[in-house]
Amino acid sequence: MSKGESKMGVSIERVGLKKQISLFDCVTILVGIMIGSGIFVSPVGILFYIRSRGMSYLLWALCGVYSALCAACFAELGSTLPISGGEYMYIYRAFGDFVAFLCLWTHMFKYCTAYAALCLIFSTYILQPLYKDCGEIPQVLLRLSSALVYSK
Repeated sequence: MSKGESKMGVSIERVGLKKQISLFDCVTILVGIMIGSGIFVSPVGILFYIRSRGMSYLLWALCGVYSALCAACFAELGSTLPISGGEYMYIYRAFGDFVAFLCLWTHMFKYCTAYAALCLIFSTYILQPLYKDCGEIPQVLLRLSSALVYSK
């Protein structure tokens, strides 16, 4: 009996997920992460401290232009140096081992803290309907649920 046949001699196709991700899939995942986390929390803080709708719109537009320019820079680097490793490899090629190592660790710290912030935001959104009439969510419960989300 071969690998693709059953006991009765009928061929069986194996069903599974493709182990690849397209550009469209990657962009939708990244946009979903950005929209799902920061866009619902950031406007409140910006409006609270700036106290002007027009200025907050201008700030959002400037941040969007800045992000687009950063993306264009990474696209240029990616097409110029087509090696895997991303930003670490670009810094390694430009400045050497030590600076690339420091960059790697600072990014690791940044991503861990950003993920912790996302977990706090998620926990706040999940627990808020339960404490709508009771006031503020207890900090112990918020931290515990965030830690559970963080640990997966």
